[in-house]
Amino acid sequence: MTKQESRNRIVARQMLPEHECLDDDAAKTHDEERRLMGRDHAGAPCLFVVLSLWAAVARAAEPGAWIDLTHPFDATTIYWPTENGFQFDAGANGPTAKGYYYAANRFSTAEHGGTHLDAPRHFSATGLTSDAIPVERLVGDAVVVDVSAKCAADPVYEVSPDDLVAWEAAHGRQFVDVIVLVRTGWALKWADRTAYLGTAATGAAAVAELEFPGVSPLAAKWLVEQRRIKAIGIDTASIDHGPSTRFGAHVAFCGANVPIFENVASLDRLPATGAFVAALPMKITGGSGGPLRIVARIE
Repeated sequence: MTKQESRNRIVARQMLPEHECLDDDAAKTHDEERRLMGRDHAGAPCLFVVLSLWAAVARAAEPGAWIDLTHPFDATTIYWPTENGFQFDAGANGPTAKGYYYAANRFSTAEHGGTHLDAPRHFSATGLTSDAIPVERLVGDAVVVDVSAKCAADPVYEVSPDDLVAWEAAHGRQFVDVIVLVRTGWALKWADRTAYLGTAATGAAAVAELEFPGVSPLAAKWLVEQRRIKAIGIDTASIDHGPSTRFGAHVAFCGANVPIFENVASLDRLPATGAFVAALPMKITGGSGGPLRIVARIE
């Protein structure tokens, strides 16, 4: 078995809930391997799950692959209920009298919508603005904290310090000098605004109806006080969960000058460790955020 195959197999096991039949200790024995390979009829459903996960991880973890973690900006892009969304005005594009083709369009957008940056200034009067964030805080090794199973059971789940401690124990590393990406599974709902936000309503009153997972204020405080992360991202509309009214995670991260990436896409294609991320926002002087192009390279 190659090193890559071994890593894929380990990650596949980690992706299974605790109650699934693939058990790390049992899988070490020859008899269990025979059962999982379908020689025991009772293991057939589990075999399908394992092979499906294994194949997905193998594709995601292919060394050298570049993964785009950005949702496109267009008329369907999801913004906070109080914002107007992405406006695109096509120019008079086409061939010119001189024989060459020419195109030039116009767009307008709120800072905070679609895949975007929350600069620390967003929730801190003294926080860094978009243009002032050092580039080295926006690029680097990334880790993925997968809480999608918990979020499927609780759509307003908040990542806890216990989740983070458990992740470190399972992967043998601390959240130091890394970009932390939280996978809730919500990116799969992106095509359905109601499912993604918990409401189809717009305007100030709709904010009270928001329903999606996030990071708890306690977990945010733990990361900024007990660890040293470069930035944090999540595949939902906000680093705080939908029902939040005091936005404690935003306050903690922005107060510590930690950049936040929201509405991140395709985190299911990244391994828990072993990816390099570049998250480059529009450099808006004095900005509190801005549109973001974020990509990852599998190492």
